[in-house]
Amino acid sequence: PIAAAPPPRDFVLWSLFNLVWCNPCCLGLCALSYSIKSRDRIIAQDLTGAGIYGKKAKVLNIVALFWGICVTITSIVLVIVLWPRSTERP
Repeated sequence: PIAAAPPPRDFVLWSLFNLVWCNPCCLGLCALSYSIKSRDRIIAQDLTGAGIYGKKAKVLNIVALFWGICVTITSIVLVIVLWPRSTERP
């Protein structure tokens, strides 16, 4: 017998994480929107549409996570570099 292909992924949890923690330029919100559209398409048995929305959500999640990590690392480095200078007295 031929096994049915699993439905495409919708990445809702990853989108929620990016919405709360890594949300530069509202990319987490956009990813969540596409994830919900993908989930709706899965329920409606439109697997092609679900795959398209799922791929868009995945790309937005990757970009949001990358930007979030870069901003976090840059902030930590700036605090470490600038903190000693701000505590010095002339």
